Amino acid sequence: MKQKIIIKVQMTCDKCRTKAMKIAATTDGVNSVAIEGSDKDQLVVIGEGVDSANLTCSLRKKLCHATLLSVEEVKRKKEPEEKPKTTS
Repeated sequence: MKQKIIIKVQMTCDKCRTKAMKIAATTDGVNSVAIEGSDKDQLVVIGEGVDSANLTCSLRKKLCHATLLSVEEVKRKKEPEEKPKTTS
């Protein structure tokens, strides 16, 4: 099951941002990592079988303040089927 995890991390400088992204990217099952939010303080992790609690704990150990905001399932968008056009 593919899931989207949003973690609020205290990132005050570019060094903290790269450190947080590096920690998240090396976790097992992670497909993509991005930084979002109005203050660039939310880490969005998308992957399969990612342990969100373990990831949050490891971010807390390295960067101090980290809070797990949400975990939700990513659903694939259904593409409309193309019907062949008939010309008369």
